[in-house]
Amino acid sequence: QVQLVDTGGGSVQAGGSLNLSCVASGLSARFFNLNCLGWFRQVPGKEREGVAAIYIGDGTTYYGDSVKGRFTISQDNAKSTVYLRMNSLRPEDTAMYYCAAVPPTVPCSRILTYCAAGNCQKISWGQGTQVAVSS
Repeated sequence: QVQLVDTGGGSVQAGGSLNLSCVASGLSARFFNLNCLGWFRQVPGKEREGVAAIYIGDGTTYYGDSVKGRFTISQDNAKSTVYLRMNSLRPEDTAMYYCAAVPPTVPCSRILTYCAAGNCQKISWGQGTQVAVSS
């Protein structure tokens, strides 16, 4: 069972940037490379939304439409860490951001919609880090 610790949230003005980090533990390096890690976000009263994902094995990335061109997900395999660089932040990006890992049997291309499809309980979650963007 993978454990995830996500950090890096904070408060910024619109147009600013933040970097989120997610450290994964509980996996050997071999199994870490088989995983897909991603970032979701949630505001009160709304469903958890997939933001970005990366397949650790080859670095293939996936993004939600609302963040394409502004957010970048990356990895540091030596540190078992995934990052989310968020540029050109908007007030609508305000949310609690969660690092996530899906079971290795789930194609990484599905991770961003995996929770909305009714599989939230099958995802391993970090504890969340708050991002607040003011106008």
